[in-house]
Amino acid sequence: MASNDGMNYAPTGKPDPVVEPGEFCFAVTAMDHGHIIGQANGLTEAGATLKYVFDPNHPEAAQSLAEQHNATVPDSLQTILDDPEVQLVAAAAIPNERAPLGIKCMDAGKHYFTDKTPLVSLEQLEHVKAAVARTGKKYMVYFSERLHVECAMHATTLVEQGAIGKVIQVTGFGPHRLGPPENRPDWFYKHEQYGGILCDIGSHQIEQFLTYAGCKDATIQASKVANYNHPGYPELEDFGDCTLIGDNGATMYFRVDWFTPDKLRTWGDGRTFITGTEGTIELRKYVDVAQPDHISDVLILVNSDGEQRMELSGKVGFKFFGQLIRDLLDGTENAMTQEHALKAAELCVRAQMQAQHLTA
Repeated sequence: MASNDGMNYAPTGKPDPVVEPGEFCFAVTAMDHGHIIGQANGLTEAGATLKYVFDPNHPEAAQSLAEQHNATVPDSLQTILDDPEVQLVAAAAIPNERAPLGIKCMDAGKHYFTDKTPLVSLEQLEHVKAAVARTGKKYMVYFSERLHVECAMHATTLVEQGAIGKVIQVTGFGPHRLGPPENRPDWFYKHEQYGGILCDIGSHQIEQFLTYAGCKDATIQASKVANYNHPGYPELEDFGDCTLIGDNGATMYFRVDWFTPDKLRTWGDGRTFITGTEGTIELRKYVDVAQPDHISDVLILVNSDGEQRMELSGKVGFKFFGQLIRDLLDGTENAMTQEHALKAAELCVRAQMQAQHLTA
């Protein structure tokens, strides 16, 4: 599934319910980022029932999503928080508002599923950890560049199966298309609100490193940010990169930017390279450049069995969402551990805090 810009990238997959209708109800609020549609798609395809959609700041979007899923548009967020049938609140708020909203939902007895980046400061991280401990509720994160990309999810399985041996290095490229600057909301250009490029879209890359390399923790060796080409928006960072070393000795380098060429047919040529002791994996996530339009979700595996090219769109599915629902019902942690989600959040904040600024 391609979109002209990453802010409205919302994949759809084949329905694969893990619950009966009405068994797991959730609500949507804070539709400040288009990723919320992908979050809702993934949950409903896994059998969840969308009961409420509330966002007074985006009433048309809320009404549209509610009509699509036969959901109710309540008069207030409190209606959602007071309803015992609602087990999860999904949101894609302005980044610096995600943690306070999540804590409010958790204190009301709801699990919380936020778009990345899940928080923008170490202070917010500590507040979230305290809320997790206090409430026993989950603070889960939509890292869509792995969880909602079929080749990336298949790579997760291949790595777990040992297809390339022990992972020793991951390289990630996360270019995005900015599009006409006036089409972006004001908060997108305010550093305090979006958190910086490494904290925001860099969070995808760090989460993938922790997953593919099997790290519990990592250190930031070097990070850099810049505003190379948008002087009219001085708080925007249009380039960032980072080098990490995992607690098991694996390493990563990633680069993120807002320089996708206008003629590329999707919002960014996202790629990941995974090197193991017994093979390599390359992911061409959203487009296979200069190939036919329909080709995406390409995985190239090279190991002792030879060279394999897999075109995986429509073939793998998105198991994370069903696993998340079952985790919340069963008290398991198969989709993603809480420790993993918050460690990725911490490291993207640390990368941003340590970053060298290359431009004034």
